[in-house]
Amino acid sequence: MSNMGNQMISNIFKAIAHPTRLQIIRLLKEKPLCVCEILPQLESEQSNTSQHLTVLKNQGIVESKKDGLMVIYKIKSPEVYQMIEIAETIILRQIEETQDSLKKGLFLK
Repeated sequence: MSNMGNQMISNIFKAIAHPTRLQIIRLLKEKPLCVCEILPQLESEQSNTSQHLTVLKNQGIVESKKDGLMVIYKIKSPEVYQMIEIAETIILRQIEETQDSLKKGLFLK
């Protein structure tokens, strides 16, 4: 893969790497939402939330449409949920390995 391709992949990972953006992605899994519905569920100011949504939109993860005065956001790339699930699987495996190591350590004493 080219350097440019690697950079593009890196940009997608960076976009979903922030805890607030992950929370937004999880909120949008249920249904499209306007910022007014997203904001109360985040510990964030509106300007900050809008910046996070812009990052996700720029990377093609979410898309938006105007509905009167509201801007409705929805997931554009549902594959992002597979990426999150894979990360969760890796984390669970790491936890299990740590627990196994701890148990073995206790039995060795």
